[in-house]
Formats: sequence, C-alpha cells, structure tokens
Amino acid sequence: MKDATKVTRAGLPPPKQGEPFAPGPTFAAPYHAAGDPSVVPNTYGRFHNPTWNAFEHALADLEGGEAVVFGSGMAAVAAVFGAVLRPNEVVVLPSDSYYTTRNLAGGYFTQMGVQVRRAPTVNDSQLAHLDGAKLLWIESPSNPLLDVCDIRRMVAAAHEKGVLVAVDNTTSTILSQRPLDLGADFSVASDTKALTGHSDLLMGHVAGRDAALMTQVRTWRTQIGAIPGPMEVWLAHRSLATLHVRFERQCSNALHIARFLAARHEVSGLRYPGLATDPAHEIASRQMRYFGSIISFVLADRDQAERFLSACELVYEATSFGSVHTTAERRARWGGDAIPDGFIRLSVGCEDADDLIADIGQALDKLRGE
Repeated sequence: MKDATKVTRAGLPPPKQGEPFAPGPTFAAPYHAAGDPSVVPNTYGRFHNPTWNAFEHALADLEGGEAVVFGSGMAAVAAVFGAVLRPNEVVVLPSDSYYTTRNLAGGYFTQMGVQVRRAPTVNDSQLAHLDGAKLLWIESPSNPLLDVCDIRRMVAAAHEKGVLVAVDNTTSTILSQRPLDLGADFSVASDTKALTGHSDLLMGHVAGRDAALMTQVRTWRTQIGAIPGPMEVWLAHRSLATLHVRFERQCSNALHIARFLAARHEVSGLRYPGLATDPAHEIASRQMRYFGSIISFVLADRDQAERFLSACELVYEATSFGSVHTTAERRARWGGDAIPDGFIRLSVGCEDADDLIADIGQALDKLRGE
C-alpha cells in the first residue's frame, strides 16, 4: 500500500453500518472498571484512552513499530531519556540538535547523574564518542542547521558497541524517513510540527520495535503523567490524513524557494538538503524520500534579518515549523545555537510557491542600499 493511502486510512476502525468513519474523542478520567483491573481495557485516564489507541495504531502502521503518544515533543524526548538512562550512564548528543533537547540532557538529566557527550551532526562526528555510552541521540536533518548524518552507518556502529540509538525525526517526518527501518531503536518526533501541521496543538510520539523498551517508555508516560488530551489526539489523527498532501506540497515549495534564494546576492549560507549543491544532498538522497519544508540562510546582520522579516507579507514571523502557513524567524534571538545574528530559519507552507517567492523577493529587495 502506498503512503498516500496509508496516512489517509491509518488507525481507522473497520467499517460498521451506521457508524462514523472515525470515532470522536473519549473524555474520561475513570471508566467503569469493576473487579480485576487486568481484564478491563480502560481503567483510568492517565493509563488508557481509546482516542490514544486509535492514533497510536495509526502511527504504528506508518513507523513499523509500537507507538506511544505524548503531550508534546519534549515529553517524548524526556520519555526516552528517562526510560533508558541511569546515573553514570552516557548519552551522546549532536551539539547542533534542538537546543531544548540539549538543555534537558545537560540540565535535569546531568543533575540525575547522567553524563552528556556532544559532537556535531556533520561527518557522522558522534561516532568518535560512542565508547562506553548507553544512548546515541541522532537528529537528521538537524534543527536549525539542516546537517545530515548517515543514520544506517551510525546505527550499525552504535549497535556494535552495545549502544541504543534514538532518532529525532521531526524535521523529516515519518513520511520522508523511517528511522526504525534504518535500524534505530527509537523514532521520536514532535508531532506539533509537520505531522499535525496546523499550528493548533502540541503532540509528540515515540516508536520502537523492542517490546521491553517500549514498555519502559509507556511506563514513564503513565508515572510522569505526560499524557496528551483526547481532543488534541483526535485533532492530530484527523490531521494525519492530509500529511501526504500537505508535506509533498511544502517540500515542493521549499525546493522552488531554495533555488530562488540561491540566486540572491543578499543571501549566504543557504542550506536545503534538496539542492544538488547542498553538502547534505548525497546522504539525504539515500535515506529521505522528501527533503523537508525547512530552509536556512544568513543575511548580513541582525538588522537586515529583522528588516527582512518585517517586510514579508505572506511569511509569518513565528517560531516552530512544519505548518501549512509559511513562517520564519531570526533564530539567534533565542540563544543556544552557534549561528550568526542574521541566520533565518524559513518553514515553508502550502501557499502558492510563486506568491511566496514574490513576497520573499520583495522583502529582500527592500534591503538594497541599507
């Protein structure tokens, strides 16, 4: 079955006369649960929810492994860390990964006795730091620099040393890249981004094929209480059906815009894995079906970056990415990333590519002579 069909049908119940295609959200704290709780499918809202089940089955179909949903992407990240890392154990992180992931590992989990090693995504640099590690954390393409590593190679090297591997697949999505098929133990994503794609909910998930590891992840969710609300999960499942249509359009738009930006003299440091000239293109072509909806580039300085963003009419100035609406931000405003003051992260949406190019072009034109 092709992906477009899978995402449209994933997690739906068998057809039943007189019933809707997809059941509505279940709002419940306790459920009727007399007698032995082990034989009751739903007992309490922190443990079970039928709306979660449907969405988790959908994600499992796409990931090729068991899936557990969380109230945010960072809740999913924390679940993997919390499920597998113990005091004096080592996690190897990309030094250019999402800064909140680095902050979580270097803050809370360091306080709990976990040791953190960091190396850049580029050139598979983390491989030099695997000895004695418990977990290798990969982010490919990285956010916001869009560097790519050879996931299959990284996984093989890690497993040879007895190291578990988790891949943050947020920038790529399960439609473009399948970490479990590349050998990873965990596929992790913030579904707030492209998977749900409408800028209206927070969600995350972890997928894996090892039943014992996934039990640890699910137990972490139950005990910490990092559960998603049923309404948000229902909306996420509904949004999943259009992922293929949305993401294919976003990636196509991104490639057109990246090619346009490549010809602009105001722009330097342009990164988009879909460009044949991009240093990540060769590896990305092997392991990604689509090249993503994110472009990064650098303008001369902070002032020019802020003038550019203010001049855009169709590009919203906002953080996050993956939405149907095109957004951009001067990423250095947050701190935490080794990037220039003029660094722009552009998340391309589903608008007409020609309209977006015209808008970005007129905003760049206004920088001339300034």
